[in-house]
Amino acid sequence: MMKTQHWSASEYTRHAHFVSAMASEVLSLLDPQQGEEVLDLGCGDGELGTYIQDQGCSVIGIDASSSMVAAAKARGLTALQVDGHNMAFENQFDAVFSNAALHWLLQPESVIGGVHRALKTKGRFVAEMGGAGNIAALLSAMLAVFKANPDFGVFQNPWYFPSAEEYQALLKKAGFHVEKIELVSRPTPLASGLDKWLEIFADSIASQLSDEQKRLFFNGVKIKLKPALYSQQKGWVADYVRLRFKAIKL
Repeated sequence: MMKTQHWSASEYTRHAHFVSAMASEVLSLLDPQQGEEVLDLGCGDGELGTYIQDQGCSVIGIDASSSMVAAAKARGLTALQVDGHNMAFENQFDAVFSNAALHWLLQPESVIGGVHRALKTKGRFVAEMGGAGNIAALLSAMLAVFKANPDFGVFQNPWYFPSAEEYQALLKKAGFHVEKIELVSRPTPLASGLDKWLEIFADSIASQLSDEQKRLFFNGVKIKLKPALYSQQKGWVADYVRLRFKAIKL
């Protein structure tokens, strides 16, 4: 059974600010217009949702994490604790927006179907997520360390990183016209270091490990990745590949 990913909104805001800071392209693709109703799917701490709200939109943010929902509300966003697989909105929104959330949702057909129902006819689904090849080196290193330490248990990948072709097919099957979809290589500097990235984003992978096992896991991953992802000039740079798209409800 997949372990639950636990989020601390304060840690996320402090050490993972790059997630929202690098969202300018997908926000441009959304192009929010005054008076629109927008659903922010996987709103996190609410930074991007409040930006969209500031453009004159009426925004509802949803997130599965109670910590993130509380942080979004503290920013002044209307936010609800909702699993993205189980949305109950119908013909309500001009746009559904999502940044860095869809790859955490392992049943994409359920998510896309819920988005389609939530949108008005001709409404748009605009999102960016991890795509095929995202964190390939990181995943390979984590898997290798687990294999080298059988006492860690079975490695469970908590992410879904589709190709553009795969996700486009799912969108079309659900009743969307895909206006734009692309994979974008985006090496991402980790200002807070690799340990903090693992602590925040690999929580569900390491949650069953003891403190000593977790130390071995973190150190083992760092040793394997240092030749590929670390330099004195740039520090740690994660091998991110993003899938960015805009689809219209038919």
